[in-house]
Amino acid sequence: MKVTQIPFQKTGFFSKIMIDYVAQKEAIQPFYTNFSDVNGFKNQLEEKRASFSLETRKVLVSALKNQYKNVAISEETQQHIDALSQANTFTVTTGHQLNLFTGPLYFLYKIISTINLAEALQEQFPADHFVPIYWMATEDHDFDEINYFNFNNKKIQWKRNDGGAVGHFSTEGLKEVFEQFSATLGSTKNADFLRDLFTKGYIEHNTLAEATRYIANQLFAKYGLVIVDGDDQQLKQLFAPFVAQELQEQVSYTAVTSTIKELEKNYKVQVNPREINLFYLSEDSRERIVFENGVYKVNNTKSTFSKEEILEELREKPQLFSPNVIMRPLYQEVVLPNLAYIGGGGELAYWLQLKDYFNTVSVPFPILVLRNSVQVISAKQQKKLDNLSISTEELFLKKDDLLKLKINENSDISFNFLDAKTLLEQQFYMLRRVANETDESFVGAVSAQEKKQLNGLDNLEKRLLRAEKRKQKELVLRIRELKEQLFPNQGLEERQRNFSEYYLEYGDTFIDALKSILKPLDLKFTILEV
Repeated sequence: MKVTQIPFQKTGFFSKIMIDYVAQKEAIQPFYTNFSDVNGFKNQLEEKRASFSLETRKVLVSALKNQYKNVAISEETQQHIDALSQANTFTVTTGHQLNLFTGPLYFLYKIISTINLAEALQEQFPADHFVPIYWMATEDHDFDEINYFNFNNKKIQWKRNDGGAVGHFSTEGLKEVFEQFSATLGSTKNADFLRDLFTKGYIEHNTLAEATRYIANQLFAKYGLVIVDGDDQQLKQLFAPFVAQELQEQVSYTAVTSTIKELEKNYKVQVNPREINLFYLSEDSRERIVFENGVYKVNNTKSTFSKEEILEELREKPQLFSPNVIMRPLYQEVVLPNLAYIGGGGELAYWLQLKDYFNTVSVPFPILVLRNSVQVISAKQQKKLDNLSISTEELFLKKDDLLKLKINENSDISFNFLDAKTLLEQQFYMLRRVANETDESFVGAVSAQEKKQLNGLDNLEKRLLRAEKRKQKELVLRIRELKEQLFPNQGLEERQRNFSEYYLEYGDTFIDALKSILKPLDLKFTILEV
C-alpha cells in the first residue's frame, strides 16, 4: 500500500469556494466561525460546552436507545451512546442519503473521516470524549437520487413507486434487486459477505431506514459509530421551538437571503431559501408548507391551518414537521452536542450560507471539515502510469490536455507553438508601437492581422496534434483506456463506483486501509495504491 497526497486545487474537481475555504482566504472568512485546526476546535469546545444542556442530552440518549432497541449493538457504540449523557462528551457528524447499498464510494470516506476525526480529537483533548455520528437523511424524498448503485459499470436499480420520506419506504421488491446483484458476484468469501450484508440489510428489515442502519452498523460498529435517525418524535420535540419561530417569523429566509447577497459577490450560491423552510410529512408525501393570505397550506394537498391550528399541530405532532436543506443543519446542531460537520464540497458550500442564521437563533455554528477524497489505483494501473511517464499531478489533467502533453513529449517533432506565439506577439507589439507613432488608423489593421495569424498558428497546432494522434494511436488508446478506468465518465471514481467492487477484491483490508490513511485535518486529496 502506497499513499500520495496532492492539494485539492490541483485535481481540478473542486469549486472555487472550497479551494478558498481550505486555504482560509480572506473573502470566505466571514461565512464561518472556527476553522478545522487545534485552536478552532478548542474554541468550538468551549462554545458548545456552554450552550448544550444536560436535559437535551437525556432526550438524545433516550431517543438513541429507542432507535437501537432492535439492533445488535457493539460495545464501542453502546459506550458512545451512554457517554452522550455526560457534559464532557461531544460529537463530530457526517450525513448522507439512504443510497441503495451505500451508493457511491464516498459514503465510506465520509464516515471513516468522521471516525478518524473523533479519534484525533480524543488524542488532542483527552479530558473530553468524542463520538462519531452518521446522520441518516431519512426524511429526504428524492428517490431517484438513491434508488441505485453502480457495480462493474452496471446500474443496479430498485424500481418502485415514489412518494414521501424515503426512510419509511418498505423494502419490498429488493429481493429481485439482490438476485440481479448476486448473479454478478462470483463465489468467493468476499462475495458471500456482500450477499449476506445485502440480504440481512434489505430482505430481513422492513424499511429503508432500518436496512441502512443495519448495513452502516455492520461496517463500522467496531469503531463505535453512532447512527442517528432525525425522523424521531423525541428529537423533533427538542426542535419544535425553532419550527414555531420559523412558522411565525420566517427567520431563516431573512438571514440566509442577507448572507447570499454577500456570498454571491465572489462565489456561486448553492441553494436559495424559501419563505418557510419546512415540509409537512404524511404517510406517502412530504410537501412544502407555504403561507398565503394569512393561512398555512400544505402544498399539493387540501390541508390548511390557521396560525393557532398549525402551532397546536406542532405541539401535538412535532414528528410531522420536516426541515428542508436550509433548516436541517440547524436541527442537527440543536439536538447534538456537535463540534464539526464533515461533508463534501457541495454540502459545505450551502452550510457556508447559514452562519448568520445560526447566530440569529443563538445556536453555535459548527466547524466545517471537507471530507477526505480518495483515488484508488491498483498496482497494475500504477505500473501502466509509470510506463506512460504520467505523474500523479498529470493524472488529474483533463483527458485532452493529458493526451496533448504526452503526444508532444513522445513526438519526433520538436517545434514549440507556444514559443512561436510568443515571438509573434512580440513582433506585433513592435508593429503597434510604430502604428501609434505614425497613423492611428493603422492600429486596427495590425490587431486584426495579429489575431488572424495567432488563429492560424492555433489551427496548425491542432492539425499537427491530430496527425500525431494518428501516428501515436497506440499511446492514445492506452491513455484513454487508463483514464476511463480511473475516472469513469471523466469524473472522480468516488462519485461513481460502489464500495462492493473493492470489497469483492480486497475484503476487510480495503476498509482497514482507508481507516489507517484518511486524515480529515490534512485537507489534501489522497491517492491510494493497493
